[in-house]
Amino acid sequence: METFHFELVSPEKLLFSGEVEQVDVPGAEGDFGVLAGHAPFVSTLRPGILTVHGAGGEQKIVVLGGFAEVSAEGLTVLADVAEAVQDIDRGMIAARIGELEQRIEKMKPGSELDRLITRLDHFKTVDRHLTGTAMH
Repeated sequence: METFHFELVSPEKLLFSGEVEQVDVPGAEGDFGVLAGHAPFVSTLRPGILTVHGAGGEQKIVVLGGFAEVSAEGLTVLADVAEAVQDIDRGMIAARIGELEQRIEKMKPGSELDRLITRLDHFKTVDRHLTGTAMH
């Protein structure tokens, strides 16, 4: 399979830089996969699991927002927070879920409430995935 260059950067560090076969990204409008030769594309990220497929196998990374850009040079992901699944602080995910639930309880109906409910659903999905991954 043909490869392309992929970089994953968070404010703290460069988490990944190298040649890969495929990357599956949790986009704000839905998950998408990137292969070599993908058309140029920009997307915001939602909290979710980014999966890197390369010669060394599959690597799963939790991302909590950010941006992805596919260009002729490859794929660059600028994540607000990014950690390998095995290194993620489950307490931080639980704290974000609790914080969002408290904020939602106090809000009146409207687009801001809808946005927070969607974000809460994304964090709960990440938490379920981490629980499922831990059981394997």
